[in-house]
Amino acid sequence: MTADTEIELKEAFQRAQKGHNNKAKLVASLKSRYNKLEDKTLFHEEFVHYLKYVMIVYKREPAVENVIEFVAKFATSFQPPPNAEDEQQQEEEEEEDEDDHPFLSFIFNFLLESHKANNHAVRFRACQLVNKLLGSMAENAQIDDDLFDRIHQAMLVRVTDKFPNVRIQAALAMTRLQQPRDPDCPTINAYMLILENDSNAEVRRAVLSCIAMSPRTLPKVLKRTRDIKENVRKLAYQVLADKVHIKALTIAQRVLLLQQGLHDTSESVREVVCNRLLPAWLLRLDGNMIELLHRLDVENCAETAMETLKAIFKNKPMEELLQNKGQLDNRKVIPLDSITCETMLYWRALCEFLKGKGDEGEEALEQVLPDAATYADYLSGYLKEVPVLTEEQRADFSQLELVMTKEFISQQLIHLIGCLDTNEEGGRKRVLAVLQGMLALPQTPSSLVSLLTEKLLALIPDDQRRIQAVAEIISDVREPIMEASQPVDEKKSRRQQVKLAEVKVCIMEAKQALEDCIAAQDFSRAAELKDSIVALEEQRNQVLEEISESNQPVDKEVHAEKNDPETLLRCLTMCAELLKQMNMKTRTGPTISALMSSLILPSIASAHPAVRNMAVVCLGTCTLHSRELAKTHMVLLLQIAQLDEVKIRISALRAIIDLLLLFGFQLLSETASTQTVQPAQSPDKLEGDAATAEDRADIPEDTAQSILVMLSEFLDSEVSDLRTETAEGLAKLMYTGRISSAKLLSRLVLLWYNPVTEDDVRLRHCLGVFFQLYARESRAHQEIVEESFLPTVRTLLNAPVTSPLAEVDVSNVVELLVELTRPSALIKPSDNTEEVCVHDYLAVRMCGEMLKDPTAPEVRLFAKTLSNLELSRGETVREDLTTLLQKLVQVVKDRVCLRALEKMLHQLVDSKEQAEVPDTSALQPLDVNADEAATEDPSKSVKRPKRGQRKASSAKGGRRPSRRAESSEESDGENVPESVPVVRPSRRAKTAALEKTKLDLNPLINQEANVS
Repeated sequence: MTADTEIELKEAFQRAQKGHNNKAKLVASLKSRYNKLEDKTLFHEEFVHYLKYVMIVYKREPAVENVIEFVAKFATSFQPPPNAEDEQQQEEEEEEDEDDHPFLSFIFNFLLESHKANNHAVRFRACQLVNKLLGSMAENAQIDDDLFDRIHQAMLVRVTDKFPNVRIQAALAMTRLQQPRDPDCPTINAYMLILENDSNAEVRRAVLSCIAMSPRTLPKVLKRTRDIKENVRKLAYQVLADKVHIKALTIAQRVLLLQQGLHDTSESVREVVCNRLLPAWLLRLDGNMIELLHRLDVENCAETAMETLKAIFKNKPMEELLQNKGQLDNRKVIPLDSITCETMLYWRALCEFLKGKGDEGEEALEQVLPDAATYADYLSGYLKEVPVLTEEQRADFSQLELVMTKEFISQQLIHLIGCLDTNEEGGRKRVLAVLQGMLALPQTPSSLVSLLTEKLLALIPDDQRRIQAVAEIISDVREPIMEASQPVDEKKSRRQQVKLAEVKVCIMEAKQALEDCIAAQDFSRAAELKDSIVALEEQRNQVLEEISESNQPVDKEVHAEKNDPETLLRCLTMCAELLKQMNMKTRTGPTISALMSSLILPSIASAHPAVRNMAVVCLGTCTLHSRELAKTHMVLLLQIAQLDEVKIRISALRAIIDLLLLFGFQLLSETASTQTVQPAQSPDKLEGDAATAEDRADIPEDTAQSILVMLSEFLDSEVSDLRTETAEGLAKLMYTGRISSAKLLSRLVLLWYNPVTEDDVRLRHCLGVFFQLYARESRAHQEIVEESFLPTVRTLLNAPVTSPLAEVDVSNVVELLVELTRPSALIKPSDNTEEVCVHDYLAVRMCGEMLKDPTAPEVRLFAKTLSNLELSRGETVREDLTTLLQKLVQVVKDRVCLRALEKMLHQLVDSKEQAEVPDTSALQPLDVNADEAATEDPSKSVKRPKRGQRKASSAKGGRRPSRRAESSEESDGENVPESVPVVRPSRRAKTAALEKTKLDLNPLINQEANVS
């Protein structure tokens, strides 16, 4: 090769570094030069020689990226263009055995040889170039099978590389090597493995962006919507919106996606769901929102469907919403014969959305909703059509399904009452009358009673009127007016028949005498007889009326009390809703007391569990309004919590927790003065640290102990719901200060880590939030956590092999407790750095524990933990710790522990010496560079925290970042980069910084040329 050619190739690489150069012209000129060469071997070697300068640079420099783009375009320029299919077919016919272009094959061979290099930069650039080359090829491009296999094998190795950026490029390079129809495709298998197990979020994002959708890969992509990283979840929803048809998902998957996406903690993820996923689904359904509801099974996920519709409404103009009124008729209601679950839910969602718009939506709401009186009649007409099934009809699934559908529609109609304009008196009275009538009607389904009561109470603002209204309805339901008939008196009837016969005989005799007088022309006598006949006929009519009245049974109106389970449950449901809606300051009056004595307390002894459960709910809610009632019925609730069925025990437990939260443990002392609580077991299990100092004075220890023993036993229950409810209740009591117990906190920590509770999502979430909030609230709470440290660790270390706690990672538990007690983690940390902090006490405890048995296996764990503590700067504490550490160094034999202890001891000694140095020495620079840096930026002269300490911001995450997490931050996230919000510098500063960071390869190339 001539010197001119070498200069041309070198010049091409130099010009390729400039971003403004036209790479197409550069590629064309270099390609022209290449085609004129007869011996292309020297060109290949020279090309690779200059390419190596690029491949040793790991940083994403603009100049290097430009060269990479140039190399990819030049190498793939030898492929036939996409529009030259005819020519390609002719060439294939002429030379069927023709291989790939020699230069392209040479570049691939070089890159595949380089991917095993020790330098991670070389591996990164090799994978990046393979990715660029494959991506730059045409859609119909083909490569040799052997080359395909070699690329495939190399990239499969590189997706397991130590460096995330290498794994990202290897994953992207395999995009076109996927075979989704092959059930054993190694690329798909590698992708799914990465999505499940790769610790770096950017690698998972890279795989998400390029993985092909298939029945095998779809579950893995769906799982990434619950990824711990916001950016991964966001991209997962974008991929589902762009690549997956709504029909490819099951109903459960669609509902789960919407539930998680619309409630995601990240706003950006929620925006993707609203602006990308939902529009994509609607587009594939031709914009039909009713059809979308059909795809969601609204009867079982009404709230999710409502939130979905409102999210769609937000992105549509008001005019379009009013045009899609559904199937409303001239009365602005859906005809009863055409109403469905989907149309009803859409109507409700539209009305609630317009109602939430305030004044802007009032006018629009009038176009889609009738006045209150009309709607009340419409609601009454539909509710009366809901059939009541007999036991035989309930066995017919089609009949049962029809009733369930009608009940669902009825619920949505009742919800729609909240959108009505009830300011007008006539309309409001009509709605109240309909609601009261439906509640009193025996045919009203039980599932609607609670909702009807809620809407009724919402229309009555005054509590006393609410109590009166509900009490009247309960009275009508439980004691309806019934007509009682009396039996006919046979003796009286017989006497009336005899009297009637006598009157008839007298009439006949008088008529005969009258005829005789007329014949004898005795007219005066005839006139008298005629008067007597009239009198006898009146008497006869009177007797006939008496007989007819006596033959009809007499109906009387009486009040008959109904005690069947269905009636009691309806009445208790209304009572519970009333007590829930009442203001806490409203005390129980005579009406509530009458309901307690006649309805609630007798129902607790009912044989039917549903009635007992609702009665316990009513009793617990009612006691919140009266301290006297709480004192009276506390023992009853405690007995129910231990003896009844699980669901009823949970209801009683909730009532007990609420009472303790409201009134405190002082309620127990007042209760114990008149009644005795039977302890579940010996109170020796827990010490007398149960109640706070302000409550301890008046609380009998056995009463409080028995409560805590009961709660402690519930934590060991095999019933997950009871265990979760107890843990949540104890967390509330501890957070509010009603209980201050290190042993209970230790129990909660062990419960959180116990593998048995792994599937209990509610328990894990509740305790996870509680620990952070509790420890950050105050210094006193951190001291409780510190007291629970050693008991928790001992329990885990001494757990038998058969116990689930033996599987718990003790170091992880220790790390959590250390982070919870970190002084900088407090919401209001102390400004006094010399004040003795909780970590000082924790350090002394761990040193004392290590001195007890220096050969114990936990000594290494404690020694490692000491270096992670934030110790105060008080001299007394540091002197004590120094003394303890010196003793430990003399007795500990383990080398790892000894190094950690000596390191900690040196830190304490060094910090003590620095503290003794005069303050003026702190102002003297150690070197000129440090002096200049401090002069330029005063904020840099602030002392860095010592190694054993952390800044306040470092404790925000709650746990110390692991080494794996630190390495994961090294990836640059090429595929979908996310910008980090920072303070925007000035344009001049940005330009200067950019110039300093630009890398120019020319000096390296020239230096190599001079040496050669």
